[in-house]
Amino acid sequence: MGRAIGIDLGTSFCVAAVIENKIPLVIPNREGNNLTPSVFALTDKNEYLVGNAAKEYATKNPDKAVFSIKRYMGQDHRVLVNGRYFSPVQISVFILQKIKCDIESYLNEPVDKAVITVPAYFNHLSRQATKEAGEKAGFKVLRIISEPTAAALAYGLKRKDIKTVLIWDLGGGTFDVSILELDQGFFKVKAVSGNNRLGGGDFLQKLVDHIAQKFQIRHGVDPRKNIFFHQQLKEVCEKAKAELSDKRTANLVLSSLPGPDGALIDFETSVDRETFEEITSDLAQMMILPTKQAIQDARMEIENIDRVLLVGGATRMPCVQTIAKKFFCQDPYLKINPDEVVGLGAAIQAGILTKEIKDVVLLDVNPLSLGVETRGGLVARVIPRNTIIPASGTQIFTTAKTNQTSMDINVLQGERELAADNICLGRLDLTGIQPQPQGRSRVEVDFSIDADGILTVAAIDLHTDHKVSIHIDSANLISESMISEAIMDAEKHFKSDAENKKKIETLIKAENLVTTVDELIKEKHQQLPEGLLPDLNSLVLDLKNSLQLGDVNDIDAGAGMLTRFISDIGIGR
Repeated sequence: MGRAIGIDLGTSFCVAAVIENKIPLVIPNREGNNLTPSVFALTDKNEYLVGNAAKEYATKNPDKAVFSIKRYMGQDHRVLVNGRYFSPVQISVFILQKIKCDIESYLNEPVDKAVITVPAYFNHLSRQATKEAGEKAGFKVLRIISEPTAAALAYGLKRKDIKTVLIWDLGGGTFDVSILELDQGFFKVKAVSGNNRLGGGDFLQKLVDHIAQKFQIRHGVDPRKNIFFHQQLKEVCEKAKAELSDKRTANLVLSSLPGPDGALIDFETSVDRETFEEITSDLAQMMILPTKQAIQDARMEIENIDRVLLVGGATRMPCVQTIAKKFFCQDPYLKINPDEVVGLGAAIQAGILTKEIKDVVLLDVNPLSLGVETRGGLVARVIPRNTIIPASGTQIFTTAKTNQTSMDINVLQGERELAADNICLGRLDLTGIQPQPQGRSRVEVDFSIDADGILTVAAIDLHTDHKVSIHIDSANLISESMISEAIMDAEKHFKSDAENKKKIETLIKAENLVTTVDELIKEKHQQLPEGLLPDLNSLVLDLKNSLQLGDVNDIDAGAGMLTRFISDIGIGR
Protein backbone atom coordinates (compact mmCIF):
# COMPACT_ATOMS: atom_id res chain seq x y z
CA MET A 1 0.00 0.00 0.00
CA GLY A 2 1.49 3.33 -1.11
CA ARG A 3 2.08 6.59 0.75
CA ALA A 4 -0.12 9.67 0.61
CA ILE A 5 1.37 13.03 -0.35
CA GLY A 6 0.31 16.65 -0.74
CA ILE A 7 0.73 18.46 -4.05
CA ASP A 8 0.56 22.17 -4.77
CA LEU A 9 -0.21 22.09 -8.50
CA GLY A 10 0.71 25.70 -9.17
CA THR A 11 0.43 27.95 -12.18
CA SER A 12 4.20 28.57 -12.29
CA PHE A 13 5.65 25.90 -10.01
CA CYS A 14 4.62 22.70 -8.23
CA VAL A 15 5.58 21.55 -4.74
CA ALA A 16 5.16 18.08 -3.24
CA ALA A 17 5.37 17.16 0.44
CA VAL A 18 4.91 14.15 2.68
CA ILE A 19 4.35 13.53 6.39
CA GLU A 20 7.37 12.15 8.26
CA ASN A 21 6.93 11.55 12.00
CA LYS A 22 3.83 13.79 11.97
CA ILE A 23 5.79 16.67 10.42
CA PRO A 24 5.30 17.81 6.79
CA LEU A 25 8.45 17.87 4.67
CA VAL A 26 8.92 19.14 1.11
CA ILE A 27 10.36 16.46 -1.17
CA PRO A 28 12.89 17.66 -3.79
CA ASN A 29 12.57 16.60 -7.41
CA ARG A 30 15.21 14.57 -9.25
CA GLU A 31 17.12 17.74 -10.04
CA GLY A 32 17.39 18.45 -6.32
CA ASN A 33 15.00 21.43 -6.31
CA ASN A 34 11.95 21.88 -4.11
CA LEU A 35 10.09 23.71 -6.89
CA THR A 36 9.20 22.00 -10.17
CA PRO A 37 8.28 24.41 -13.00
CA SER A 38 4.77 23.83 -14.35
CA VAL A 39 6.09 23.63 -17.90
CA PHE A 40 5.61 20.98 -20.58
CA ALA A 41 7.47 20.68 -23.89
CA LEU A 42 7.40 18.34 -26.89
CA THR A 43 10.69 17.96 -28.79
CA ASP A 44 11.15 17.29 -32.48
CA LYS A 45 12.01 13.70 -31.52
CA ASN A 46 8.54 13.35 -29.94
CA GLU A 47 10.04 13.37 -26.44
CA TYR A 48 7.97 14.74 -23.56
CA LEU A 49 9.79 17.14 -21.23
CA VAL A 50 8.42 18.36 -17.90
CA GLY A 51 9.71 20.79 -15.30
CA ASN A 52 13.23 22.22 -15.48
CA ALA A 53 14.06 20.32 -18.66
CA ALA A 54 10.98 21.75 -20.39
CA LYS A 55 11.71 25.28 -19.15
CA GLU A 56 15.30 25.12 -20.43
CA TYR A 57 14.13 23.71 -23.76
CA ALA A 58 11.61 26.54 -24.07
CA THR A 59 14.40 29.13 -23.97
CA LYS A 60 15.27 28.37 -27.59
CA ASN A 61 12.01 26.63 -28.54
CA PRO A 62 9.17 28.71 -27.07
CA ASP A 63 6.73 27.46 -29.70
CA LYS A 64 7.27 23.88 -28.55
CA ALA A 65 6.47 24.43 -24.87
CA VAL A 66 3.47 25.47 -22.80
CA PHE A 67 3.39 27.48 -19.57
CA SER A 68 0.63 28.22 -17.03
CA ILE A 69 -1.78 25.54 -18.28
CA LYS A 70 -3.55 25.73 -14.92
CA ARG A 71 -5.36 28.88 -16.09
CA TYR A 72 -7.37 26.69 -18.51
CA MET A 73 -8.35 23.82 -16.19
CA GLY A 74 -12.04 23.02 -16.58
CA GLN A 75 -12.34 24.68 -19.98
CA ASP A 76 -12.93 23.16 -23.39
CA HIS A 77 -9.50 24.34 -24.48
CA ARG A 78 -6.70 22.83 -26.54
CA VAL A 79 -3.14 24.10 -26.72
CA LEU A 80 -0.86 23.52 -29.72
CA VAL A 81 2.60 22.19 -28.79
CA ASN A 82 5.01 21.47 -31.63
CA GLY A 83 2.23 20.54 -34.04
CA ARG A 84 0.11 18.50 -31.61
CA TYR A 85 -2.93 19.52 -29.60
CA PHE A 86 -3.20 18.76 -25.87
CA SER A 87 -5.92 19.44 -23.30
CA PRO A 88 -5.16 21.13 -19.96
CA VAL A 89 -5.90 17.82 -18.23
CA GLN A 90 -3.41 15.94 -20.42
CA ILE A 91 -0.60 18.40 -19.71
CA SER A 92 -1.41 18.38 -15.99
CA VAL A 93 -1.21 14.59 -16.08
CA PHE A 94 2.34 14.78 -17.47
CA ILE A 95 3.35 17.20 -14.70
CA LEU A 96 1.77 15.07 -11.97
CA GLN A 97 3.36 11.90 -13.34
CA LYS A 98 6.79 13.49 -13.02
CA ILE A 99 6.03 14.53 -9.45
CA LYS A 100 4.88 10.98 -8.64
CA CYS A 101 7.98 9.44 -10.22
CA ASP A 102 10.37 11.85 -8.47
CA ILE A 103 8.84 11.31 -5.04
CA GLU A 104 8.78 7.54 -5.38
CA SER A 105 12.45 7.66 -6.37
CA TYR A 106 13.29 9.86 -3.35
CA LEU A 107 11.28 7.82 -0.84
CA ASN A 108 12.12 4.49 -2.46
CA GLU A 109 8.53 3.32 -2.00
CA PRO A 110 5.21 3.55 -3.89
CA VAL A 111 3.10 6.72 -3.69
CA ASP A 112 -0.50 6.27 -4.83
CA LYS A 113 -2.63 8.77 -2.88
CA ALA A 114 -2.65 12.55 -2.97
CA VAL A 115 -4.32 15.70 -1.76
CA ILE A 116 -4.09 18.34 -4.50
CA THR A 117 -4.60 22.05 -3.99
CA VAL A 118 -6.44 24.51 -6.24
CA PRO A 119 -7.13 28.26 -6.03
CA ALA A 120 -10.01 29.10 -3.69
CA TYR A 121 -11.91 30.46 -6.67
CA PHE A 122 -11.59 27.41 -8.90
CA ASN A 123 -15.13 26.51 -9.93
CA HIS A 124 -16.62 23.02 -9.90
CA LEU A 125 -15.47 22.28 -13.43
CA SER A 126 -11.89 23.31 -12.70
CA ARG A 127 -11.82 21.23 -9.50
CA GLN A 128 -13.20 18.19 -11.31
CA ALA A 129 -10.60 18.60 -14.06
CA THR A 130 -7.84 18.74 -11.44
CA LYS A 131 -9.13 15.60 -9.78
CA GLU A 132 -9.35 13.86 -13.17
CA ALA A 133 -5.73 14.77 -13.93
CA GLY A 134 -4.61 13.36 -10.58
CA GLU A 135 -6.43 10.09 -11.16
CA LYS A 136 -5.04 9.72 -14.69
CA ALA A 137 -1.54 10.32 -13.28
CA GLY A 138 -1.96 7.28 -11.04
CA PHE A 139 -3.15 8.83 -7.78
CA LYS A 140 -6.18 8.13 -5.70
CA VAL A 141 -7.15 11.75 -5.09
CA LEU A 142 -8.13 11.88 -1.43
CA ARG A 143 -9.25 15.49 -1.50
CA ILE A 144 -9.13 18.70 -3.50
CA ILE A 145 -8.58 21.64 -1.12
CA SER A 146 -8.12 25.37 -1.57
CA GLU A 147 -4.58 26.74 -1.54
CA PRO A 148 -5.14 29.36 1.21
CA THR A 149 -6.77 26.71 3.37
CA ALA A 150 -3.73 24.48 2.93
CA ALA A 151 -1.48 27.37 3.90
CA ALA A 152 -3.48 27.91 7.09
CA LEU A 153 -3.13 24.24 7.95
CA ALA A 154 0.65 24.46 7.58
CA TYR A 155 0.83 27.65 9.62
CA GLY A 156 -1.59 26.82 12.40
CA LEU A 157 -1.15 23.10 13.03
CA LYS A 158 0.43 23.61 16.46
CA ARG A 159 -0.73 27.12 17.31
CA LYS A 160 -3.06 27.91 20.16
CA ASP A 161 -2.52 31.68 20.42
CA ILE A 162 -3.96 32.78 17.07
CA LYS A 163 -7.69 32.49 16.42
CA THR A 164 -8.46 34.38 13.20
CA VAL A 165 -6.12 34.29 10.22
CA LEU A 166 -6.42 36.08 6.89
CA ILE A 167 -4.41 34.74 3.97
CA TRP A 168 -3.27 36.64 0.92
CA ASP A 169 -2.30 34.07 -1.72
CA LEU A 170 -0.73 35.78 -4.73
CA GLY A 171 0.46 33.03 -7.03
CA GLY A 172 1.71 33.09 -10.58
CA GLY A 173 -1.75 33.47 -12.07
CA THR A 174 -4.34 33.99 -9.33
CA PHE A 175 -5.01 35.99 -6.18
CA ASP A 176 -7.04 34.45 -3.34
CA VAL A 177 -8.17 35.83 0.01
CA SER A 178 -9.32 33.47 2.74
CA ILE A 179 -10.33 34.04 6.35
CA LEU A 180 -10.14 31.09 8.73
CA GLU A 181 -10.84 30.49 12.39
CA LEU A 182 -8.43 28.22 14.25
CA ASP A 183 -9.82 26.73 17.43
CA GLN A 184 -8.48 23.65 19.24
CA GLY A 185 -7.74 21.66 16.12
CA PHE A 186 -10.67 22.96 14.06
CA PHE A 187 -9.88 24.97 10.93
CA LYS A 188 -13.07 26.67 9.79
CA VAL A 189 -13.10 28.70 6.58
CA LYS A 190 -15.20 31.80 7.22
CA ALA A 191 -15.00 33.46 3.80
CA VAL A 192 -13.14 33.41 0.50
CA SER A 193 -12.73 35.94 -2.27
CA GLY A 194 -10.21 36.66 -4.98
CA ASN A 195 -9.31 37.65 -8.51
CA ASN A 196 -8.38 34.98 -11.04
CA ARG A 197 -6.98 37.60 -13.41
CA LEU A 198 -4.33 38.80 -10.99
CA GLY A 199 -1.03 37.08 -10.27
CA GLY A 200 2.73 37.42 -10.31
CA GLY A 201 2.62 36.86 -14.06
CA ASP A 202 0.70 40.12 -14.48
CA PHE A 203 3.41 42.04 -12.58
CA LEU A 204 5.98 40.36 -14.82
CA GLN A 205 4.06 41.37 -17.95
CA LYS A 206 4.11 45.01 -16.86
CA LEU A 207 7.90 44.85 -16.58
CA VAL A 208 8.19 43.08 -19.95
CA ASP A 209 6.13 45.82 -21.59
CA HIS A 210 8.20 48.53 -19.90
CA ILE A 211 11.55 47.12 -21.07
CA ALA A 212 10.18 46.39 -24.55
CA GLN A 213 9.10 50.02 -24.88
CA LYS A 214 12.55 51.22 -23.82
CA PHE A 215 14.14 49.00 -26.48
CA GLN A 216 11.66 50.17 -29.10
CA ILE A 217 12.27 53.86 -28.33
CA ARG A 218 16.03 53.36 -28.64
CA HIS A 219 16.13 51.00 -31.62
CA GLY A 220 12.73 51.28 -33.35
CA VAL A 221 11.87 47.58 -33.02
CA ASP A 222 9.40 45.84 -30.69
CA PRO A 223 11.09 42.62 -29.43
CA ARG A 224 7.70 41.23 -28.34
CA LYS A 225 6.71 40.65 -31.97
CA ASN A 226 9.28 37.86 -32.33
CA ILE A 227 8.39 34.76 -30.29
CA PHE A 228 12.03 33.86 -29.61
CA PHE A 229 13.15 37.30 -28.47
CA HIS A 230 9.92 37.74 -26.52
CA GLN A 231 10.81 34.58 -24.59
CA GLN A 232 14.31 35.92 -23.88
CA LEU A 233 12.78 39.21 -22.73
CA LYS A 234 10.41 37.41 -20.34
CA GLU A 235 13.24 35.38 -18.84
CA VAL A 236 15.49 38.36 -18.09
CA CYS A 237 12.52 40.32 -16.72
CA GLU A 238 11.53 37.40 -14.49
CA LYS A 239 15.04 37.38 -13.06
CA ALA A 240 15.00 41.16 -12.59
CA LYS A 241 11.60 41.05 -10.85
CA ALA A 242 12.98 38.53 -8.35
CA GLU A 243 16.11 40.62 -7.75
CA LEU A 244 14.03 43.72 -7.03
CA SER A 245 12.55 41.97 -4.00
CA ASP A 246 16.00 42.14 -2.36
CA LYS A 247 17.80 44.93 -4.24
CA ARG A 248 16.96 48.50 -5.15
CA THR A 249 18.11 48.10 -8.76
CA ALA A 250 18.32 45.23 -11.25
CA ASN A 251 20.31 45.07 -14.50
CA LEU A 252 18.91 43.44 -17.63
CA VAL A 253 20.97 42.20 -20.56
CA LEU A 254 19.43 41.09 -23.86
CA SER A 255 21.73 39.63 -26.48
CA SER A 256 21.46 39.35 -30.26
CA LEU A 257 18.14 41.12 -30.71
CA PRO A 258 17.38 42.17 -34.30
CA GLY A 259 17.59 45.87 -35.11
CA PRO A 260 15.60 47.71 -37.79
CA ASP A 261 18.21 46.93 -40.46
CA GLY A 262 18.48 43.27 -39.46
CA ALA A 263 21.74 43.72 -37.56
CA LEU A 264 21.87 42.02 -34.16
CA ILE A 265 21.88 44.25 -31.09
CA ASP A 266 23.06 43.62 -27.55
CA PHE A 267 20.85 45.63 -25.24
CA GLU A 268 21.60 46.49 -21.63
CA THR A 269 19.45 48.53 -19.28
CA SER A 270 18.40 48.72 -15.65
CA VAL A 271 15.23 49.18 -13.65
CA ASP A 272 14.88 50.33 -10.05
CA ARG A 273 12.33 49.20 -7.49
CA GLU A 274 10.59 52.59 -7.49
CA THR A 275 9.92 52.38 -11.23
CA PHE A 276 8.74 48.78 -10.97
CA GLU A 277 6.32 49.66 -8.18
CA GLU A 278 5.06 52.66 -10.13
CA ILE A 279 4.24 50.67 -13.29
CA THR A 280 2.53 47.92 -11.23
CA SER A 281 0.72 50.12 -8.70
CA ASP A 282 -2.68 49.46 -10.30
CA LEU A 283 -2.16 45.70 -9.91
CA ALA A 284 -1.18 45.97 -6.26
CA GLN A 285 -4.29 48.02 -5.50
CA MET A 286 -6.48 45.34 -7.13
CA MET A 287 -5.84 43.16 -4.06
CA ILE A 288 -7.85 45.44 -1.80
CA LEU A 289 -11.41 45.04 -3.14
CA PRO A 290 -11.56 41.22 -2.81
CA THR A 291 -10.05 41.57 0.66
CA LYS A 292 -12.78 43.98 1.77
CA GLN A 293 -15.37 41.59 0.33
CA ALA A 294 -13.97 38.63 2.30
CA ILE A 295 -13.93 40.62 5.55
CA GLN A 296 -17.53 41.71 4.93
CA ASP A 297 -18.61 38.14 4.15
CA ALA A 298 -16.96 36.90 7.35
CA ARG A 299 -18.95 39.54 9.25
CA MET A 300 -15.95 40.97 11.02
CA GLU A 301 -13.75 44.04 11.13
CA ILE A 302 -10.09 44.39 10.23
CA GLU A 303 -9.30 44.68 13.94
CA ASN A 304 -10.64 41.14 14.48
CA ILE A 305 -7.87 39.60 12.33
CA ASP A 306 -5.13 38.23 14.54
CA ARG A 307 -2.61 37.46 11.82
CA VAL A 308 -2.07 38.06 8.11
CA LEU A 309 -0.24 35.36 6.15
CA LEU A 310 1.38 36.02 2.78
CA VAL A 311 1.43 33.00 0.49
CA GLY A 312 2.82 32.60 -3.03
CA GLY A 313 6.18 33.70 -4.38
CA ALA A 314 4.74 36.99 -5.65
CA THR A 315 4.15 38.13 -2.05
CA ARG A 316 7.92 38.54 -1.74
CA MET A 317 7.54 41.81 -3.64
CA PRO A 318 8.01 44.68 -1.16
CA CYS A 319 5.04 46.58 -2.64
CA VAL A 320 2.72 43.72 -1.65
CA GLN A 321 4.09 43.61 1.88
CA THR A 322 3.80 47.39 2.20
CA ILE A 323 0.16 47.41 1.09
CA ALA A 324 -0.62 44.58 3.50
CA LYS A 325 0.95 46.44 6.41
CA LYS A 326 -0.88 49.65 5.57
CA PHE A 327 -4.30 48.05 4.98
CA PHE A 328 -4.32 45.66 7.96
CA CYS A 329 -2.46 48.00 10.35
CA GLN A 330 -0.12 45.16 11.30
CA ASP A 331 3.02 43.54 9.96
CA PRO A 332 2.24 40.47 7.84
CA TYR A 333 3.71 37.20 9.07
CA LEU A 334 6.85 36.47 7.04
CA LYS A 335 8.34 33.48 8.87
CA ILE A 336 7.02 30.93 6.39
CA ASN A 337 8.29 30.02 2.93
CA PRO A 338 5.57 31.40 0.63
CA ASP A 339 6.52 28.99 -2.16
CA GLU A 340 6.30 25.83 -0.05
CA VAL A 341 3.61 26.45 2.56
CA VAL A 342 0.69 25.32 0.35
CA GLY A 343 2.37 22.02 -0.48
CA LEU A 344 3.11 21.46 3.22
CA GLY A 345 -0.53 22.13 4.07
CA ALA A 346 -1.67 19.67 1.42
CA ALA A 347 0.57 17.04 3.03
CA ILE A 348 -1.00 17.79 6.41
CA GLN A 349 -4.48 17.28 4.95
CA ALA A 350 -3.29 13.99 3.46
CA GLY A 351 -1.99 13.05 6.91
CA ILE A 352 -5.34 13.92 8.48
CA LEU A 353 -7.22 11.75 5.99
CA THR A 354 -4.84 8.80 6.45
CA LYS A 355 -4.87 9.17 10.26
CA GLU A 356 -1.16 10.03 10.41
CA ILE A 357 -2.20 13.32 12.01
CA LYS A 358 -5.03 13.33 14.54
CA ASP A 359 -7.13 15.90 16.39
CA VAL A 360 -7.29 18.24 13.40
CA VAL A 361 -10.48 18.91 11.39
CA LEU A 362 -10.71 21.08 8.27
CA LEU A 363 -14.02 22.77 7.45
CA ASP A 364 -13.88 24.34 3.97
CA VAL A 365 -16.57 26.40 2.24
CA ASN A 366 -18.31 26.81 -1.11
CA PRO A 367 -16.99 30.09 -2.61
CA LEU A 368 -20.08 31.07 -4.68
CA SER A 369 -23.81 30.47 -4.35
CA LEU A 370 -25.43 27.62 -6.28
CA GLY A 371 -29.00 27.60 -7.49
CA VAL A 372 -31.42 27.24 -10.40
CA GLU A 373 -33.25 29.53 -12.78
CA THR A 374 -36.91 30.10 -11.95
CA ARG A 375 -39.84 31.77 -13.68
CA GLY A 376 -39.09 35.18 -15.08
CA GLY A 377 -35.35 34.49 -15.27
CA LEU A 378 -34.80 34.88 -11.53
CA VAL A 379 -32.41 32.76 -9.42
CA ALA A 380 -33.42 30.53 -6.52
CA ARG A 381 -30.35 29.87 -4.37
CA VAL A 382 -30.16 26.32 -3.04
CA ILE A 383 -26.70 26.46 -1.40
CA PRO A 384 -25.52 29.97 -0.43
CA ARG A 385 -21.90 31.03 -0.75
CA ASN A 386 -19.53 30.35 2.16
CA THR A 387 -21.53 27.25 3.19
CA ILE A 388 -19.29 24.67 4.88
CA ILE A 389 -18.70 21.65 2.63
CA PRO A 390 -19.57 18.83 2.22
CA ALA A 391 -23.05 20.31 1.90
CA SER A 392 -26.45 19.62 0.41
CA GLY A 393 -29.61 21.60 -0.17
CA THR A 394 -33.13 20.91 -1.41
CA GLN A 395 -35.95 23.08 -2.74
CA ILE A 396 -39.34 22.18 -4.18
CA PHE A 397 -40.53 23.94 -7.32
CA THR A 398 -43.88 23.92 -9.10
CA THR A 399 -44.88 24.16 -12.74
CA ALA A 400 -45.19 27.67 -14.15
CA LYS A 401 -47.86 26.82 -16.73
CA THR A 402 -51.07 24.79 -16.89
CA ASN A 403 -50.57 21.28 -18.35
CA GLN A 404 -46.78 21.67 -18.27
CA THR A 405 -45.19 18.24 -18.92
CA SER A 406 -41.48 19.04 -18.72
CA MET A 407 -39.14 21.25 -16.74
CA ASP A 408 -35.81 22.63 -17.96
CA ILE A 409 -33.57 23.09 -14.92
CA ASN A 410 -30.70 25.54 -15.44
CA VAL A 411 -27.99 25.03 -12.79
CA LEU A 412 -26.30 28.32 -11.90
CA GLN A 413 -23.33 29.60 -9.93
CA GLY A 414 -22.97 33.23 -8.87
CA GLU A 415 -24.35 36.10 -6.81
CA ARG A 416 -26.52 38.04 -9.29
CA GLU A 417 -30.32 38.11 -9.05
CA LEU A 418 -30.98 37.32 -12.73
CA ALA A 419 -30.07 33.95 -14.24
CA ALA A 420 -28.56 35.54 -17.36
CA ASP A 421 -25.94 37.33 -15.23
CA ASN A 422 -24.69 34.15 -13.54
CA ILE A 423 -22.57 31.21 -14.70
CA CYS A 424 -24.43 28.26 -16.22
CA LEU A 425 -22.89 25.02 -14.96
CA GLY A 426 -25.25 22.66 -16.79
CA ARG A 427 -28.90 21.82 -17.50
CA LEU A 428 -31.31 19.01 -16.68
CA ASP A 429 -34.49 18.22 -18.61
CA LEU A 430 -37.13 16.51 -16.48
CA THR A 431 -39.86 15.10 -18.74
CA GLY A 432 -43.02 13.06 -18.17
CA ILE A 433 -44.62 15.46 -15.67
CA GLN A 434 -48.35 14.73 -15.35
CA PRO A 435 -50.47 17.55 -16.89
CA GLN A 436 -52.07 19.59 -14.11
CA PRO A 437 -53.15 23.18 -13.43
CA GLN A 438 -50.40 25.74 -12.93
CA GLY A 439 -48.52 25.25 -9.67
CA ARG A 440 -49.95 21.81 -8.90
CA SER A 441 -47.04 19.57 -10.02
CA ARG A 442 -44.14 19.48 -7.58
CA VAL A 443 -40.48 18.87 -8.46
CA GLU A 444 -37.78 18.45 -5.83
CA VAL A 445 -34.31 19.72 -6.80
CA ASP A 446 -31.40 18.38 -4.74
CA PHE A 447 -27.89 19.89 -4.70
CA SER A 448 -24.94 18.02 -3.20
CA ILE A 449 -21.31 19.20 -2.97
CA ASP A 450 -18.69 16.69 -1.88
CA ALA A 451 -15.54 17.45 0.11
CA ASP A 452 -13.65 18.19 -3.13
CA GLY A 453 -16.18 20.92 -4.00
CA ILE A 454 -17.63 18.89 -6.88
CA LEU A 455 -21.37 19.25 -7.50
CA THR A 456 -24.18 16.81 -8.27
CA VAL A 457 -27.73 18.02 -9.01
CA ALA A 458 -30.85 15.82 -9.18
CA ALA A 459 -34.48 16.63 -10.01
CA ILE A 460 -37.35 14.37 -8.90
CA ASP A 461 -41.01 14.50 -9.95
CA LEU A 462 -42.70 13.95 -6.58
CA HIS A 463 -45.84 12.55 -8.25
CA THR A 464 -44.14 9.87 -10.36
CA ASP A 465 -40.73 9.60 -8.61
CA HIS A 466 -39.09 10.03 -12.03
CA LYS A 467 -35.53 11.33 -11.48
CA VAL A 468 -32.80 12.91 -13.60
CA SER A 469 -29.36 14.06 -12.41
CA ILE A 470 -26.23 15.76 -13.62
CA HIS A 471 -22.63 15.52 -12.43
CA ILE A 472 -20.85 18.82 -13.00
CA ASP A 473 -17.57 17.86 -14.65
CA SER A 474 -14.95 19.46 -16.87
CA ALA A 475 -16.67 18.74 -20.19
CA ASN A 476 -18.65 21.97 -20.09
CA LEU A 477 -17.34 25.18 -21.60
CA ILE A 478 -16.83 27.82 -18.94
CA SER A 479 -14.19 30.42 -18.25
CA GLU A 480 -12.55 30.20 -14.85
CA SER A 481 -11.99 33.94 -14.91
CA MET A 482 -15.78 34.45 -14.69
CA ILE A 483 -15.68 33.18 -11.11
CA SER A 484 -13.47 35.98 -9.82
CA GLU A 485 -15.78 38.59 -11.37
CA ALA A 486 -18.96 37.20 -9.80
CA ILE A 487 -18.80 38.88 -6.40
CA MET A 488 -17.49 42.17 -7.74
CA ASP A 489 -20.27 42.21 -10.34
CA ALA A 490 -22.89 41.47 -7.68
CA GLU A 491 -21.62 44.34 -5.55
CA LYS A 492 -21.48 46.70 -8.53
CA HIS A 493 -25.00 45.88 -9.73
CA PHE A 494 -26.62 45.39 -6.32
CA LYS A 495 -29.11 48.27 -6.67
CA SER A 496 -30.14 47.58 -10.27
CA ASP A 497 -30.41 43.85 -9.59
CA ALA A 498 -32.73 44.49 -6.66
CA GLU A 499 -34.91 46.74 -8.82
CA ASN A 500 -35.07 44.19 -11.63
CA LYS A 501 -35.89 41.40 -9.19
CA LYS A 502 -38.70 43.44 -7.64
CA LYS A 503 -40.10 44.23 -11.09
CA ILE A 504 -40.08 40.58 -12.18
CA GLU A 505 -41.58 39.39 -8.90
CA THR A 506 -44.35 41.98 -9.27
CA LEU A 507 -45.08 40.76 -12.79
CA ILE A 508 -45.15 37.11 -11.73
CA LYS A 509 -47.38 37.86 -8.75
CA ALA A 510 -49.83 39.76 -10.97
CA GLU A 511 -49.84 37.04 -13.66
CA ASN A 512 -50.55 34.39 -11.00
CA LEU A 513 -53.34 36.54 -9.59
CA VAL A 514 -54.96 36.91 -13.01
CA THR A 515 -54.79 33.15 -13.61
CA THR A 516 -56.26 32.42 -10.17
CA VAL A 517 -59.13 34.91 -10.54
CA ASP A 518 -59.99 33.66 -14.04
CA GLU A 519 -60.28 30.14 -12.63
CA LEU A 520 -62.38 31.37 -9.68
CA ILE A 521 -64.76 33.20 -12.00
CA LYS A 522 -65.26 30.06 -14.05
CA GLU A 523 -65.86 27.92 -10.96
CA LYS A 524 -67.87 30.32 -8.77
CA HIS A 525 -69.49 32.91 -11.00
CA GLN A 526 -72.95 31.73 -9.89
CA GLN A 527 -72.05 32.40 -6.24
CA LEU A 528 -71.12 36.02 -6.86
CA PRO A 529 -73.57 38.71 -5.68
CA GLU A 530 -75.56 40.15 -8.57
CA GLY A 531 -73.89 43.13 -10.21
CA LEU A 532 -70.34 42.38 -8.95
CA LEU A 533 -69.22 40.18 -11.85
CA PRO A 534 -68.89 43.12 -14.32
CA ASP A 535 -66.76 45.02 -11.76
CA LEU A 536 -64.57 41.97 -11.18
CA ASN A 537 -64.13 41.36 -14.89
CA SER A 538 -63.27 45.03 -15.36
CA LEU A 539 -60.52 44.88 -12.69
CA VAL A 540 -59.09 41.70 -14.27
CA LEU A 541 -59.13 43.31 -17.71
CA ASP A 542 -57.40 46.45 -16.38
CA LEU A 543 -54.66 44.33 -14.79
CA LYS A 544 -54.18 42.36 -18.00
CA ASN A 545 -53.79 45.63 -19.92
CA SER A 546 -51.25 46.89 -17.37
CA LEU A 547 -49.29 43.66 -17.76
CA GLN A 548 -49.16 44.17 -21.50
CA LEU A 549 -47.93 47.76 -21.10
CA GLY A 550 -45.35 46.70 -18.50
CA ASP A 551 -45.57 49.66 -16.09
CA VAL A 552 -44.64 48.16 -12.71
CA ASN A 553 -46.40 50.84 -10.66
CA ASP A 554 -49.65 50.37 -12.60
CA ILE A 555 -49.34 46.58 -12.31
CA ASP A 556 -48.73 46.77 -8.58
CA ALA A 557 -51.66 49.14 -8.09
CA GLY A 558 -53.98 47.03 -10.26
CA ALA A 559 -53.03 43.83 -8.44
CA GLY A 560 -53.66 45.52 -5.10
CA MET A 561 -57.14 46.71 -6.18
CA LEU A 562 -58.07 43.26 -7.50
CA THR A 563 -56.83 41.54 -4.34
CA ARG A 564 -58.84 43.88 -2.09
CA PHE A 565 -61.96 43.44 -4.23
CA ILE A 566 -61.75 39.65 -3.98
CA SER A 567 -61.22 39.88 -0.24
CA ASP A 568 -64.18 42.23 0.21
CA ILE A 569 -66.65 40.06 -1.70
CA GLY A 570 -65.39 36.95 0.10
CA ILE A 571 -64.57 34.59 -2.75
CA GLY A 572 -61.72 32.13 -2.60
CA ARG A 573 -60.90 28.53 -2.99
